[in-house]
Amino acid sequence: MEYVVLVDEEDNEVGQMEKLQAHLEGRLHRAISVFIFNARGELLLQQRAAGKYHSGSLWTNTCCSHPRPGELVLDAANRRLFEEMGLACELKEVFSFVYRAELDNGITEHELDHVFIGVSDIIPVPDPEEVRLWRYMAVGALEKDIAAHPASYTEWFKICIKDWKAQLFTAV
Repeated sequence: MEYVVLVDEEDNEVGQMEKLQAHLEGRLHRAISVFIFNARGELLLQQRAAGKYHSGSLWTNTCCSHPRPGELVLDAANRRLFEEMGLACELKEVFSFVYRAELDNGITEHELDHVFIGVSDIIPVPDPEEVRLWRYMAVGALEKDIAAHPASYTEWFKICIKDWKAQLFTAV
């Protein structure tokens, strides 16, 4: 059973809860999102595995997950990047934000998301339980695809691209 760290809007820990229960109740909890770019400035995307309990088969950023209780957000970002995509590279936290989104299966994502970026040209070796497909996309092509097919992308990813584009793409 996996647990998430419940937090307030200032990222102060206020407790722990089983991950699925936190999503069913829409409780604010700590999360991480990783954006890996290649040397050409293209973003590495993953299509979530179809069997994920929410947002299955949707395209999203390189890696997203939750720190374990007692785990630093940077350590969680490095751990999950390797577990999901088989990658390791230097990561830098660039911002954090709070969002709330109603998803499929009665799930509510209510997260304080710590966003990390990194640069790597290593070919991913994703875990098929986590990732269905992967691809690199240039920023302009990505924005056009999101506009044309918004239902193909996760809610948190669309928020990052829309609201935090300058911080994401200028920090690389």
